[in-house]
Amino acid sequence: MPEVPEFKRVLLKVSGEALMGEGAFGIDVGVLGRIGAEVVAASRGGTQIAIVVGGGNLFRGVAGAARGMDRARADHIGMLATVMNSIALAGAIDEAGGKGRALSAIPMEALCGTYTRTRALECLDAGEIVICAGGTGNPFFTTDSAAALRAAELNCDALLKGTQVDGIYEADPRTHPGAKRFDTLTFAEALKRDLKVMDTAAFALARDNAIPIIVFDIHETGSLDAVLAGTGRATLVSG
Repeated sequence: MPEVPEFKRVLLKVSGEALMGEGAFGIDVGVLGRIGAEVVAASRGGTQIAIVVGGGNLFRGVAGAARGMDRARADHIGMLATVMNSIALAGAIDEAGGKGRALSAIPMEALCGTYTRTRALECLDAGEIVICAGGTGNPFFTTDSAAALRAAELNCDALLKGTQVDGIYEADPRTHPGAKRFDTLTFAEALKRDLKVMDTAAFALARDNAIPIIVFDIHETGSLDAVLAGTGRATLVSG
């Protein structure tokens, strides 16, 4: 890894499913600890890191709505799931020797701080790793959209999307072994191809604010460090 990081500040999006490990539900403590340690190691290179974590390992608002729940209420439950994951990830970062700070878009001071842009920037400048919990604080928006929003308002140099595979493919390579992998894409190409790695609103928000999206495998040891150094195997979406 070079002495000077590729980026000064990044937003890392981690899906809730990434925290499950091989399980079907909940948080795998071993996986949580590994991700926390990887984030701390990467931050020691000098890059400020903010994180948005999903809640799909605990509850998905869209799935709840599909089963007949009111969509707004289902999304509120999903936001609470992201707060639980964020508190857990902050703890894992602390245990790895860093300083994790969970800040929720929905005020709940007894559990974690309340997110404001000013507070998040102050924490980042103080060397803390900020986990932005509670999505956007509004129903009908995904945590992908929350990640793009936080990346824009925190003046991040890139949005890193940690997934289950090493980039963007034309189809899921786990079920379509011959699927084509892309090294680079423009935002227009990603939107035209209707690639499902992030939702349309997130792609559009990143494009309009000139924030490149880098998609990589969060489960590969050292992958975050490599991406920050500009050497990792990933797909770059820009332009």
